[in-house]
Amino acid sequence: MTPPFALLRRAPSPPLAGLVREIVVYRERGLSPPQRETASLTVPLIINLGTPFRIGLGREPTAADAQPSFGAGVSARPVHILSDGGAECVQVNFTLSGACRLFGGLLAAMADRMVDVGALFGRDGRDLVDRLGATSDWGARCDLVEAFLLPRVGTPPGATVRHALHDLLASGGRRPVAAIADDIGVSRQHLSACVRATLGLPPKAVGRIVRFQSACALAEGGGETGWAAIAVAAGYSDQAHLAREFRAFAGETPSAWAHRRAHLDPRLRRPEPLD
Repeated sequence: MTPPFALLRRAPSPPLAGLVREIVVYRERGLSPPQRETASLTVPLIINLGTPFRIGLGREPTAADAQPSFGAGVSARPVHILSDGGAECVQVNFTLSGACRLFGGLLAAMADRMVDVGALFGRDGRDLVDRLGATSDWGARCDLVEAFLLPRVGTPPGATVRHALHDLLASGGRRPVAAIADDIGVSRQHLSACVRATLGLPPKAVGRIVRFQSACALAEGGGETGWAAIAVAAGYSDQAHLAREFRAFAGETPSAWAHRRAHLDPRLRRPEPLD
């Protein structure tokens, strides 16, 4: 009997370390419940080998939202995903640095949208889809993807953007944009323009997503005993502030998010509601 789904996660080879978080090969054979992903700074490249997912940014998808092979830029909205049970894909999850170096100037234009692999890589991208579909060996698929990516890795973003992203990530999104600009020796407006030109989002939005993901990680880690403690530990002004960010980036309350994910991690079964 074929299992309802199979999943392989592979760490990148050393030349792609720091640029790629992981390569995921996925196959399902049977209906799966709707999925919802929170806003994230991970940039995915998805090569579809089965029935396309239907994906909506900040809303429920419709039949018109079927997405074949694509890259998706940074988005500050939750992602709603539906499948008819025939999904099969290879997904590369890039770090921000890796996405900047692979997609270059296209990354800003990819913000808050999905772009077909043919538009990103031309005929080479379409050929990659064919070559991945021609082999059923999952390890070979990962190798093919890495061989495709390696010669396409470009130069890092400029020093201003690198400094800003480093500070935002290292501080868990708490460092004020004005303070980062002062450290670099540029105006806040100049810094915001540089980051937006690179990622498609301003640094304040990037910092908010970083802090939100930090709060999610604290909840998943199980070390904090309630949402109020998580809010303080993540740097929010209060619990209500955390709740507003969950509605913005997850499309639901913290309690609803935890309840939905609790089947994966029992540490998220928190008794206190937060609406």
